[in-house]
Amino acid sequence: MKEVIAVVRMNMMNKTKAALTAAGVDAFFAHEAQGRGKGFVNKTLISGAEEGYEEAAALLGEKGNLYPKRMVTIVAEDDAVDDIVEALIEANQTGKPGDGKIFVLPMGDGVRIRTGEKGKKSIS
Repeated sequence: MKEVIAVVRMNMMNKTKAALTAAGVDAFFAHEAQGRGKGFVNKTLISGAEEGYEEAAALLGEKGNLYPKRMVTIVAEDDAVDDIVEALIEANQTGKPGDGKIFVLPMGDGVRIRTGEKGKKSIS
């Protein structure tokens, strides 16, 4: 089993849900998140804030320019991961900064609480 974590734009969730359904994903989690990529960091402002310039710190804002995102988590069998990743890319790729990221991690085990089923049975 693998865990697929995708961080996508908030306004892309309907396309993402449709793409996952078409790829055969029946269940997933979606969480509200905030973040930024390296392309959104103004290094001049950060260095100015670190040096104590109040104007630079004020421009960074209290949240440090974090942007609303949606984090989608999917647990899937190994052979489904490539299709899931491709579906996520097709649904979210605009070619502009901020499209998001996809992470694939090994998943040790899963247990369905209701029945106690483990492994592949817990996610099917």
